[in-house]
Amino acid sequence: MTDTMMGSLREVQKLDERIREIERELSTFDERLGEIEDPAVALESDLKQVQDRLAQMNVDARRLERAADDKRARAEKMDQRLTRVSNLREEAAVRTELDLIKKAIEGDEQEALQLMDQIHRTEEQAEELGEAADRARAEVEPKQKSLLEDRRAYDERLDALQARRRQVLENVGDQERRVYEAFHQSGRAVVVAPLTDDGACGHCYGMIPLQLQNEIRQRADLIRCEACGVILTSEPEPVFDEELDTPLRTSATADQESGEVDGEAAAVEGEAPGEESEDEVDLE
Repeated sequence: MTDTMMGSLREVQKLDERIREIERELSTFDERLGEIEDPAVALESDLKQVQDRLAQMNVDARRLERAADDKRARAEKMDQRLTRVSNLREEAAVRTELDLIKKAIEGDEQEALQLMDQIHRTEEQAEELGEAADRARAEVEPKQKSLLEDRRAYDERLDALQARRRQVLENVGDQERRVYEAFHQSGRAVVVAPLTDDGACGHCYGMIPLQLQNEIRQRADLIRCEACGVILTSEPEPVFDEELDTPLRTSATADQESGEVDGEAAAVEGEAPGEESEDEVDLE
């Protein structure tokens, strides 16, 4: 950590750059988690629709069964009534009604058979979707776990950077802190810029008057560039501790490194051992 006020401001600015990078990365995690889960969610949604349709078909099947039972009971009554008819006219009427009931029963039975066939096919479809959804969910869980571990690493690094920022700001006066925070909260990425060796602003590269250059090099406080408004300093670039300066190695970077290693290995394996170049061949 730097001891001077301007050095502390430069360090806070560098910390803010890292914090913004990590916050941008963290903002993508929910979307990435959703993308990982999308295939399993889609299969589970399809399975739910099929299960709902299957439940409705079972309800329809029970309704047809009850209707057929009612018609069979009516048909049985008609058969009993035939034995008690007193004339041909009454017998014909009973037989006509009985025939209609039997045709209705046949229709219900045919519809029930078709429905049972649909139920069987839908049950098979639901079973296949259930197995596919289970496989997809099983594939999702380790990926989610890895991504959540990455997010936890980013959260821990963010907490460390923010704690370091609060600590560094203790070396900054109230006025300087207010000026810095006002620029920073306005969305300005560069608040503090170095004075170049040739006396120019390190942000806009406009030349600074000699008197101001001398004051900046003597570490006077809060001298700003007249062209772009940044605070100018002669303090060197701050150096972070190794813990904060080391890039995070997440599952994504690990996969990328693994792919690069595999590619190099494949390239090496592609070179046939024992082959000689044309320059090495002894021509007789």
